[in-house]
Amino acid sequence: MKLLESTRFEAINSALSIKTGDSKIFGRIESYSCKMAGNDKQLYKRFNSEQGVTPHDLQALSPPQTALGLSPGRCQYRSISGDEDGPLCDTISRKTLFYLIATLNAAFHPDYDFSDAKSHEFSKEPSLQWVMNTVDSNLSATAGEQYRAMRAQLWAAVDDEISMNDCDIYSYNPDLASDPFGEDGCLWSFNYFFYNKKMKRIVFFTCRAINPIYPLESGFSSDFAMDEDEDETY
Repeated sequence: MKLLESTRFEAINSALSIKTGDSKIFGRIESYSCKMAGNDKQLYKRFNSEQGVTPHDLQALSPPQTALGLSPGRCQYRSISGDEDGPLCDTISRKTLFYLIATLNAAFHPDYDFSDAKSHEFSKEPSLQWVMNTVDSNLSATAGEQYRAMRAQLWAAVDDEISMNDCDIYSYNPDLASDPFGEDGCLWSFNYFFYNKKMKRIVFFTCRAINPIYPLESGFSSDFAMDEDEDETY
């Protein structure tokens, strides 16, 4: 997965590093090309090394964590073909699943390795509006006016980069042992993938809020922590 440089995203990412009275927010939006090269091709062959597996084989996803009445990691049953007896949950092709895992590896390298992530750790979101409402709700509740002032700019930049209405949107919802945001003090976090199949591109939007009394444990936020230290010297 190749990171696509974006000055608009860089500006938004700086604005998404927010400190309030009772929390710190660390957000990041990045764009990746799905065109595989070099190491990606080798990893993809290894990913599909199971006997009989093809890139088009379907894997079951978990329902979105925000779905009413359903717990993460559980689904009811109906077949993919529409019969009454089979999985009702959404599915994903092996190839698309690989893109999501490769995006995580690129975004969190070298601190984390997601190569063993399974399809049930991901969900397909029901709609763009659902995702926007969730992001807006979390950030508005925590950052208030600081987020509301940048909201329009943020969503316009994402839409210009990926054409959100043409995307399938997935989320990564791992167990605590696999969660890069699973450290003590994390108030909330989300990891969304906007996947535009025609553009062969993924925009990854990851964000978390932490209680500032807890020390930072992830390299994800080290740059912001450094900026804070520098600011305090003036």
